[in-house]
Amino acid sequence: MSCSAPELNRVFLEIGPLSIYWYGVIIAFGAFLGLYIATREADRLGLKKDLIVDLVVFGIPIAILSARIYYVIFEWDRYADGPWWNIFAIWEGGIAIHGALIGSVITAVIYARVKKVSFWQIVDITAPGIILGQAIGRWGNFMNQEAHGGPISESTYNSFHQYLPDFIMNQMCIDGVMYHPTFLYESLWNMLVLILLLVLRRYNPLRGEVFLSYLIAYSVGRFFIEGMRTDSLYVIGQIRTAQLISIVLILGALALILYRRKSGLANKHYDGKKVIKKK
Repeated sequence: MSCSAPELNRVFLEIGPLSIYWYGVIIAFGAFLGLYIATREADRLGLKKDLIVDLVVFGIPIAILSARIYYVIFEWDRYADGPWWNIFAIWEGGIAIHGALIGSVITAVIYARVKKVSFWQIVDITAPGIILGQAIGRWGNFMNQEAHGGPISESTYNSFHQYLPDFIMNQMCIDGVMYHPTFLYESLWNMLVLILLLVLRRYNPLRGEVFLSYLIAYSVGRFFIEGMRTDSLYVIGQIRTAQLISIVLILGALALILYRRKSGLANKHYDGKKVIKKK
């Protein structure tokens, strides 16, 4: 459907020649809130907050770097002809959550070994914060008018207009065409996943299952929403990278849950001692 609307300014603040973009501000805000709820959980469990803060200090730069590397690898044709410095223009968008997840997990594994703490405890604590950060971070895509779906019909437009505020409708009007706000679909899905993880964290004592449930629940939503997007990365032919990885994560997480339950690893404390159930 054709449309006409002013777009929001992508620049949050200008200080001389320096421009601070909404994209970076929103992602930073999401990371801060994610860190906050993770430190609250660490405090509840009697752990030092610095354990989580230090992990995030190391993890966020590595996650951003790995997210950018991942994106550039699968979009190399876009950067191959230069200029080469566009590879670093992260403020224009172009980071992949799966790349960030890979970097974050590797960082958590190394950090847990160095600090001699349980990897599963760390990722269980941080999983709700991660999905909250992702939910907020999608609004950075909104400001950049990216990660959207295909054009919508007039009937869909009229339905959306009843429920969505004008600023969302206007921002999804790109070059005279109205697009599906898939950034919004994923943000809302991630908030539902957050609620699920908070419930699991309270009532499921099996270690590692908050994080593994995060991988499953997020990947289910991402698989279907990715199919609607127009800016997907492709691994081979028409196979979307994010959908393929989502399937791998779902199957891998399910397999780990079953294995850890059957082997008894999930029924142990984070320090490795067996849980003694009260009769």
